Amino acid sequence: MTAVHYLDANATQPLRPAARDAVLAAFAVTGNPSSVHAAGRAARRVMEDAREVIAGGFGARAQDLIFTSGGTEADALAVHALGQGRRLIVSAIEHDAIRSAAAGAAIVPVDRHGVVDLEALGTLLSDGVPSLVCLMLANNETGVIQPVDQAAALCRQHGAVLHVDAVQAAGRMPVRLDRLNAHSLAISSHKLGGPAGVGALLLAPDAPFAAALIGGGGQERGRRGGTPTVALVAGFAAAARESATDDLRAVAALRDAAERAAVANGAVICGDPELRLANTTCLALPGAAAGIQVIALDLEKIAVSAGAACSSGKVQTSHVLKAMGMGALAGEAIRVSLPWNVTTGDIEAFAAAYERVAARLRK
Repeated sequence: MTAVHYLDANATQPLRPAARDAVLAAFAVTGNPSSVHAAGRAARRVMEDAREVIAGGFGARAQDLIFTSGGTEADALAVHALGQGRRLIVSAIEHDAIRSAAAGAAIVPVDRHGVVDLEALGTLLSDGVPSLVCLMLANNETGVIQPVDQAAALCRQHGAVLHVDAVQAAGRMPVRLDRLNAHSLAISSHKLGGPAGVGALLLAPDAPFAAALIGGGGQERGRRGGTPTVALVAGFAAAARESATDDLRAVAALRDAAERAAVANGAVICGDPELRLANTTCLALPGAAAGIQVIALDLEKIAVSAGAACSSGKVQTSHVLKAMGMGALAGEAIRVSLPWNVTTGDIEAFAAAYERVAARLRK
């Protein structure tokens, strides 16, 4: 059977061997980390060692990291715990995890490159109403990196709280909560090449955490109930450690090669050509529906996704590209996102397949 060339890392990364090994080793540790006996203490030691690794790698104190079931829960927890009594403000390109948790929020527009309008944000904040602003660090569809540090300065100037969804950015660019000067940061294990089912919300020391979203037995310092899966947490830490050593320049060079091949066959690149993640490109093929492109490439053994692919598997017109004013192209874009283990062969296969697919669909 012909191997699939997996170029959908922004949906989920391939599991890293080090993360797999860490999970298997932790599964051998029997005990609830809340128990005080020796078995419980052994489990807690695994979990707290992982907490130190992840928090340290992303610029937070270990005691300010809350383990969750993933990035979606981390975002929901941030909106719930930091947004109480505050007006909600989100960018027009946020992930559905934020859009759902912050339903009814005021929307900050983006420009045609997909970069948030800081002047519009400043205008919203200037009325002095206590607010929680949600701004992703890098967009999951286009890879465009947002000026979060500038947004953080604006928020602090006006007494607002800033939550950053860094789920897509983590492992693909330097990410540190302390340097961003935000109040909270959401990350997810499987986007780093760790196991799915675990993520984290990192808090700044001055984050106004009001109340847990999930109550229970007082785990995570009373901020998130439920017994954590120690093995997944261990794999999360291993993936975080490994991702910090990835050669992002090499990944960017392969992404650029994929783009050149696609553009030569009629594709249009969506998003800022410079301010974006090394592994991500959003390619629109005028006149060809995104879903059809995904299926056609899948038949060529190339795994990509539509710009608006979601957990349900449905393909809809991208709200991100619509917000950028892309018009009809908003329904004609695919996302190519390179994994940590991408090879030159993967890109060569994509280039050849895209040429064939584009030729058929453009007819």
